[in-house]
Amino acid sequence: MSTTNTLPPLDAEALYARLAQQVKAGLQGVEHAAIVGIHSGGAWLAERLAAELQLNDRLGFIDVSFYRDDFAEKGLRSDVKPSQIGFDVEGATIVLVDDVLYTGRTTRAAINELFDYGRPARILLASLVDRGGRELPIAADFLAETIALADDQSLQLQRADDGRFSLTVVHA
Repeated sequence: MSTTNTLPPLDAEALYARLAQQVKAGLQGVEHAAIVGIHSGGAWLAERLAAELQLNDRLGFIDVSFYRDDFAEKGLRSDVKPSQIGFDVEGATIVLVDDVLYTGRTTRAAINELFDYGRPARILLASLVDRGGRELPIAADFLAETIALADDQSLQLQRADDGRFSLTVVHA
């Protein structure tokens, strides 16, 4: 049984605003920009970013379940979503969006999947929160906040019906 704790208080909307500002500044003058969100939290963030940046026609989503290096150990999650990339990845500058950066394995899996669609010119990583604990040499190009969590804690991003985000610390 897991319990949830809202401490430390994290204002997900303020964090999103900080992240969006960084992404907007980082993409100024970039041609062939696209946004790809990793299901599910990263997809929610990517949808909102794409709307703000007027990149809705260059928005994609990926589910890395089949690309994870621990797939054989953990098996298939019940909430697997189809990947959807309806634009040409070849030569694009892609902002890969995830809600929480942790070990780096999800990011690695997402990059592997993106290359199945083509060879982007550049991939930039945007993450709402970096919680440390990296196992691979991966860092976010755009990052709203860095926090330290215990190994038995995780962060969950939620999206309300009105589209507003909230973050909860979950204890395993």
